[in-house]
Amino acid sequence: MYNFQYYNPTKIFFGKDQIKELDNILPKGKRIMIVYGGGSIKTNGVLSQVEEALKGNEVFFFSGIEPNPHYETCIKCVEELKNNGIDFVLAVGGGSVIDATKFIVAAFYYENKNYWEILETNGKYIKKAMPFGTVLTLPATGSEMNSGSVITKKETLEKRAFHSQLCFPQFSILDPQVTFSLPDKQITNGIVDTFVHVIEQYLTYNVDNQIGDRFSESILSTLIYCGERVFLDKTNYDIRANLMWAATLGLNGLIACGSPEDWATHMIGHELTAFYNLDHGVTLSIVLIGVMNIMKEEKKDKILQMGERVFNIYEGTIQERIEKTIYATESFFKQINSPTRLCEVGLDEKAIEPIVKRMLDRNWSLGENGTINYEKVRLILEDRL
Repeated sequence: MYNFQYYNPTKIFFGKDQIKELDNILPKGKRIMIVYGGGSIKTNGVLSQVEEALKGNEVFFFSGIEPNPHYETCIKCVEELKNNGIDFVLAVGGGSVIDATKFIVAAFYYENKNYWEILETNGKYIKKAMPFGTVLTLPATGSEMNSGSVITKKETLEKRAFHSQLCFPQFSILDPQVTFSLPDKQITNGIVDTFVHVIEQYLTYNVDNQIGDRFSESILSTLIYCGERVFLDKTNYDIRANLMWAATLGLNGLIACGSPEDWATHMIGHELTAFYNLDHGVTLSIVLIGVMNIMKEEKKDKILQMGERVFNIYEGTIQERIEKTIYATESFFKQINSPTRLCEVGLDEKAIEPIVKRMLDRNWSLGENGTINYEKVRLILEDRL
């Protein structure tokens, strides 16, 4: 197991009717900006619960955060914070709203007015951020309990990430009941996103991190169990609760402790989203299978372990077991109605070249071993035609 440092200051309020805890969490007299997306929190009752709990504070609103949050929209929110003398930001939504909020609170104090530098330098020069908390409405990204954010620049079709210990939420409220009204597509995307988050920290090479591996395998098994049942009973609280907590644990830093990480699937997937405006989860279910196929020799030990511990695959030659594990992963994605090929989302071989060119221009070497160059990216995407 590798050396590691672990830090996570976010306080979690988990369970039924926890939104009312805002009344106790935040002192009265604050000027609070609620940041949210397209308005579903108005129709599902979440916003009214938040407003009730925030009585005694002066509340402002900023809406319109996109599913892949735009840099340009975030900058507008920064100006709104400054114009209204905001003390605290409350992100009410899914991972995109929370990611946007992290960028907004960092940009608020950023000395260099070229805010895109935050993304270009992975948050290296962030010295201060406005305090914020979250009310999670869509389990997927784990952003409610980590310090990372991914932002899209619409003007240049770029999607970049940053991290900063100053961008952990002070608190996050997770009430599984608020997910009952989510469309099936969003639940599917959330399951896939969580599944691939875990894979990025697990399906690398063995460093005898037994606790990290077992944590990862338990999350994967939970996702498969709940994914097979969540659409059969859409108000089953226990299923939704397990999915919500799995999503948080999938990317709060815990399972990464002591292990190598990959993130190639996400980096390639980000480019598919940036160029073709695909849902983040959709890009991941497509790209992961390509990564597993093309990189199976480097990943074979962990693929075999995953096959045994997650899918109960013990019979056959090494190569047969590897193929069965990849097939089982793809079959799970299909079972929850997430695409696994580019043709399923209307893309063909012409869609590959812009992504390969960007990888070449940036001279990126992806994967846990740094061996996924632009040529490997081409093979991974060609595998998914």
